This record gives sequence, C-alpha cells and structure tokens, in this order.
Amino acid sequence: MKSLSIDLETRSGADISKCGVYRYAEDDDFDILLFGVSVDGEPVTVYDIANGELPPEEILAALADGSVTKWAYNASFERVCLSSWLKKHRPELIPGYHGLPYLDPVGWRCSMVLGAYNGLPLGLGLCGAVLGLEQQKMAEGKELIRKFCIPEKDNSEAQKQETLFHTGRFTQPSDDPPGWERFKAYNKRDVEVEMQIQQKLKNFPVPDRVWEEYALDQEINDRGIMIDTEFVKQAMKMDASARAKLTRCMQDLTELENPNSVPQLKGWLESRGLKVDSLGKKEAKALIKETNDPLVQEVLSLRLQVAKSSVRKYEAMLNSVCKDGRCRGMFQFYGANRSGRWAGRMIQLQNLPQNKLPDLDVARALVKAGDEETVTLLYGEVPAVLSELVRTAFIPGNGSKFTVADFSAIEARVLAHLAGERWREQVFTEGGDIYSASASKMFGVPVKKHGINGELRQKGKIAELALGYGGSEGALRSMGALELGMKEEELSELVHAWRWANKRIVKFWWDVDKAAKQAIRERVTAVVGKISFEYKCGLLRITLPSGRELNYVRPKIEPGRYGDDIITYDGLDVTKHWDRIETYGPKLVENIVQAISRDLLADAMKRLWQYPIVGHVHDEVIIEEDDPEEICRLMSQPADWLPGLKLKADGYTCRTYRKD
Repeated sequence: MKSLSIDLETRSGADISKCGVYRYAEDDDFDILLFGVSVDGEPVTVYDIANGELPPEEILAALADGSVTKWAYNASFERVCLSSWLKKHRPELIPGYHGLPYLDPVGWRCSMVLGAYNGLPLGLGLCGAVLGLEQQKMAEGKELIRKFCIPEKDNSEAQKQETLFHTGRFTQPSDDPPGWERFKAYNKRDVEVEMQIQQKLKNFPVPDRVWEEYALDQEINDRGIMIDTEFVKQAMKMDASARAKLTRCMQDLTELENPNSVPQLKGWLESRGLKVDSLGKKEAKALIKETNDPLVQEVLSLRLQVAKSSVRKYEAMLNSVCKDGRCRGMFQFYGANRSGRWAGRMIQLQNLPQNKLPDLDVARALVKAGDEETVTLLYGEVPAVLSELVRTAFIPGNGSKFTVADFSAIEARVLAHLAGERWREQVFTEGGDIYSASASKMFGVPVKKHGINGELRQKGKIAELALGYGGSEGALRSMGALELGMKEEELSELVHAWRWANKRIVKFWWDVDKAAKQAIRERVTAVVGKISFEYKCGLLRITLPSGRELNYVRPKIEPGRYGDDIITYDGLDVTKHWDRIETYGPKLVENIVQAISRDLLADAMKRLWQYPIVGHVHDEVIIEEDDPEEICRLMSQPADWLPGLKLKADGYTCRTYRKD
C-alpha cells in the first residue's frame, strides 16, 4: 500500500461554518458516517461506518503511517476528523506528534492545494468543472448532507435562534434507505472526482518544499492559540450593554423605532434635508464633516459607534474555541492562489483592528472586571475600546510571554532587489528610514523624521504605500492623501516624482509585462532577472527564485480598454465568480513580490521549527516563547535562493497579543 485517496461524510451537533473543523470534530455528537477510499488508485470502496462497517485494519494503520501518502480534498478536514474518531475508537493508532493529539500531517497531501497551486478555484465542484472532468461532483450532495449530517431542529425557543449547536434528532440511514444509498454514491463520487483532479494535474506537481510548508501549516493550525475566554465573555457583555445605551440615545434623538435600520435612518435624514445613497462608515464620516446640523452629526457619530464590528471577532473566538481554551484552524494554506499567501479563517487574524491606546493593560483589566462605568469615564466610546482590545484576547498558553517578530519593510526590500533600485537597497542596508529617503530622492532635498524638511516625509510615506505597483492618483486618494491634507492638484506631481526617483522599478514593471506577453504569444521562455515566464499546457507559469511557480489559467493577449494589448486569464474575480480577469506588468509585479515575501516568511518559519508558532500574519510570526533576540536572528538569515537580499526582523515580547 503506497497511497490512499479519502473522503469522509460526518455528522456533528456543531455548525462547522461557524466553529471550524476542530471544534466540530470534538463535539460529543461527532461521528464518521461514511469512509470512501481508494487504495493505490484502485476502484473506490465506501465503508458504511454508520451501519457498523469498519475499514480494514491495514487501512486504519496506514492513516498514521508516514510512508503511506494520504490524499483528500481539503485534507485538513479528513485528518482532523479521523484524529477525533481514532482517539475515541482506536486510540492506540494515534500516537500524536510534537505533543499534539492529531495525526501527523507529514505524508498527507491536499488535492485542493494541488489545484490552487495551479491557479484553480478552491471548491471541489468548481475545480472539477473548470478542469472539464468526465465525472463531476453530484449536485444533490448539499441536500443529502442537510438530511443525514445536521440534526433536525426542534421547536424550542433556543433552537429558533441562530445558534452554534443543534440538539435535535439526527436522521438515521434506516429512516430513508434510498436516500442513504444516494449518499453513499455521493461519497464515492467525491473520491473519484478528487482522483481525477490528481490525474489531470499529474504533470504539474506541487514541489516538495511546498508540501513541507503545508505540514508546518497544519502543525500551527493543530497547536492553535489560547484565548482568554473570561475576558472575551465580559467584552461581549459590555458591548451588548453599550450598544443598547447608544441605540436608546439614538431613539431619543430621532424618535425612530429602530434607528439602526438603514431605511428608517435615511428617511429621518431626508426629513432634515439630507438625501444619501449609503450610510457606510466612509459615507457617514464624510457626512458628519459636510453637514452643519449638530443633531445629524451627533446621530451619525452614535451610529458609527454602534456599527463597530469588533464584537464579531469576539463571537468568532467563542464559537471556534476548543475545550482546552485554544482556537484552531485559523489559517488556510494557499488561500490566495495569485501569490500562494495564507488566508484567514474563523477569527481572521489578518484583519484585526489596530491598538493605539497608551494604557492598553489598564483598559483590558477594566473590561475583564466588567467595569463599564469606568471604561466610559476614561475612554468615552466603549465599542472603540473593545475594538482596540481584540488582539489582547489572545494569550500565551504556557503562562509565559509571546514573542511577536516581523520582517521590516519586506515588500519594499524585495521590490528594490528585483528591480535593482540601488539607492533603496542602500537605505535598507544602512538601516535608514525609507519614507524619509524616498521623500529626499523625490524632492531633491534632505528629509529627516522630526527634523529638516520633516513635513515632506508624510508625502514620501504615502507615495511608498500607494505607488509601488503602478498606482496613480486614484491609489493616492484610496490611501487617504486628501484626508491627510494634500491637494488634488498635488497628486499627479507626486506620482511623477516617485516614478522619476524609482526609474528601475518602473522599468521592471514593463519588462515583466513584455516578458509575460512574449511567453504567451511566442510559446517561449522569457526571463527578467531572477524571474522566468513560460507558457505550458494552457498555463502562464511564472517561476520565482525559490523554485515555486505562480500559475495563470488560459492566458490570452486581448485588446485592452485603453487601446493597448492586455493579458487576460481565467480566475476568481472580486465577486468570487470564475471569470476572465485582466492583468498587466505592475499587477504581475505585485503578485510576484508578495509571493516572494510569502516564501521568505515560510523559510523563516521552517528555521523557527523548534519554537511553538501559534500564528502568523503576512510578514509576522507569533510564538509562545520569550526569546526575541534569537527569533529575530533566525528570521533575518538570508535566503540561499535569493542572495544579496538584506533581511531585517524586529521583535518584542508581550503577555497578551498586540501591535507594539
């Protein structure tokens, strides 16, 4: 036995869409119903576990055997669910690894990652459709899952509400024998579709280094990160109280039954001479500045407080927390297939609110004590305080401290290195301030932070953040240039000044554009510095210095909106639909730079393997260990596949997670 292709059908009282697979699989009502498996590519067998039909001993033993390759689509689901089932029924077959009570991810392969690596969508059904497989995922699967895997809701008041757990009766196979046979056929078909994906992509394998990263990713997800559940519960309680008070205040001011209703509030605003199309955060803030009506300003300010979304983060924490107090499964490997970056799941560490309160620990202690009165007295807006405290809900599980370390200006360093923009590389080598240096280069005068011509540094900063990937005036506006006091007529000048100062970067954009088009048109390999471009079997393959590839499906050269030829390819658009997408040199450069930055973080995490990594965000790692100096030293080591790039990592320790 060399390989298994596996698909499971399971049941649980927990709602997996709200709690994630780890909490789902440890629910008391969790069980495996069907175990579909192919051994070494042979026809699929479905073992009806719900009716007492267990897989053979050699298959069960192979699940923990690192020499047997286990394939599944979204394999983390099968691995975690099988870990839970084995712990309950065959604990001797799950020794755990690195102190974690799960099947060792080494030896597991995910066909969803295989598809994503090759530019395909993450869903099994859509992936199969894009590949044009002979057999497709059965459409009636969702209906069968609702029938057999989710308990029937009872009619109690608790179950009428949207809850995480359901306590009704599960539909049994004997309740609907024909439906159960269709469910078994559905399970079998899923394995067959997964195997077809593997076969279809056999000539486009995922490199071993990426599978090593996948195993590390699974270990980080298995370890999880501890949350302070008492603090989270108090924060949610305080949030509910504060929102109720704010809503009552809005009711008193507007005399509306529900001032949080957009239609009702729009009508009220219209009665005061203000007709608005949207009441989003940006629009509400703009309206507060534009109107001279103090009552409208007060009502909209209250609305912005009520609309703070931090409570959703707290809810996600309580929904996904496991019985040992840790939240697991927060990182989706290859979640962004344009760059291969990780995506956030459940709590979404990638978009936590910032924390700027100078006395964060004092505010946190007051919230944990439930002292809403003092929080209001000291800070005014309770929702804003709770938003800033979201990060601090994460605590080290070993009673020690977190070390939080991140790369310094990683994307700017990578871009400068690839383009050969020597003056920028010199700034990084000497440990200088890139924002001041950029402003100095752009305006031809010395610029020092808090010093000579210091007022120009802000322009250098916003230009650096907005213009590195072909951005123009619109990018500056989106970055908040006008809100920072810049004038509309300055923006074009700022774009030209930055591009003049970074001629090699601008040249790199269009060299990449030319190389990609040449590869597509002429079916040749084109090279720009350390990056190669190749058209192969319907894919534009961009090979990075690490050896990893970025893949664009069915690329073409087509007329663009502005008369020039442009590259298009099949991919997921902003609405998550599979469609034709346009790209060009600067956008490809953005993908390349972010992909290389991702590879550098992955390399750093491999060097940090001896430390308990519990989280990571783009260029940052969170570790349950008080050793910032050594951790930063390991992160700063140069990559052997990108010699000459100077890396720098900075770190700090904290007793609760936060931005320093």
